[in-house]
Amino acid sequence: MKDQDLTNDADCIFCRRYRERNFLMENDFAFAVDDKYPVTPHHTLVLPRRHVADFFECSREEYSGMLDLVTSLKEELLMKDKSIDGFNIGINSGLSAGQTIFHLHIHLIPRRTGDMEHPAGGVRGVIPERMKY
Repeated sequence: MKDQDLTNDADCIFCRRYRERNFLMENDFAFAVDDKYPVTPHHTLVLPRRHVADFFECSREEYSGMLDLVTSLKEELLMKDKSIDGFNIGINSGLSAGQTIFHLHIHLIPRRTGDMEHPAGGVRGVIPERMKY
């Protein structure tokens, strides 16, 4: 995929970050950036290069490209920061799911033992009273 083939949205903050070449890693279909409002140290985002609003609009190649970067970033982060011993991986798809920027992005959130008193339930914490089961 060539840069001129990208269908970027001129007003999209993530498209702008891509055009600025401000990323940690990339492949033909996706790129990774630091989260500007990290939940934990080294919280990163993986995005398709093509501007698509959510997970269900991506091509198989884009899914694969994003997952390749998630895996590569995970390995890099584990080598860089020995305190990491887990990850949350998440996607907000739609306004009611908490999506605020409508360019698909996968959150890769490193976790560390003790960073939260009761982590059981993980991503179920998006609805706090349903986290524990």
